[in-house]
Amino acid sequence: MNTAGMARFENQDLTDAEFRECDLTRSRLIGVVMQDAVIDGLVSNLVVNGVEVSSYVEGELDRRHPVRLLIRSNDPADLREAHRVLRADWANTVKRMREMPPGSEHQRVAGEWSSVETLRHLVFVHDSWFRRCCLGSTSAFTAIGLASDFVPDQEEQGLDPSESPSLDDAVALRDEQSAELERWLATVTAGELMEPAPVPAGPGWPPYARGKTVLQCLQVVLDEEFQHHSFCVRDLDLLDG
Repeated sequence: MNTAGMARFENQDLTDAEFRECDLTRSRLIGVVMQDAVIDGLVSNLVVNGVEVSSYVEGELDRRHPVRLLIRSNDPADLREAHRVLRADWANTVKRMREMPPGSEHQRVAGEWSSVETLRHLVFVHDSWFRRCCLGSTSAFTAIGLASDFVPDQEEQGLDPSESPSLDDAVALRDEQSAELERWLATVTAGELMEPAPVPAGPGWPPYARGKTVLQCLQVVLDEEFQHHSFCVRDLDLLDG
């Protein structure tokens, strides 16, 4: 660590190093060797050998996954279509889970969440970012929901870390939530989407949703659905391989 408090690694072998939930903003990698590396996260303004590459990456992801364009739209019709596509993708992936060897749905790959844990996380996302932020709900979160470790006061908000639901249990609850979101999307207007999110007063996740619009909170839900589906498919491919 230098006198300015900035971490500095010099002539270090970081082969097979893993950085998880780290803030690498303004990091500089000079004269490095980077082969077979994987970067997965919120990446913007990334310059590689003098070339800004994040815009290319984002464009390529949009080309491969057109649903990303629908998620970023403020048109209710586009958002309804985004939800339909995401729901269909998840249905196909759940079917694949059921066809894999028993226990695969609870198997972790490289420390990532298992398939069932991923579904449980999306239960939590729905409760927090949709029910609480878009509907203004003050109800406790569903017990089987799974939050990231950095979410505080989880049990106080209704989550039960001792829960261990089956794939069928998780899918049944996810289907109920998806149907709830579908009904809401069927009638929501563009004007309602631009209104301030009706986040209840007091503590609760997410604390930084106040000041956002209903649209922004909804887009978090849809983006989480897309991102975690991608992670789940990636890990299922590794298990199959």
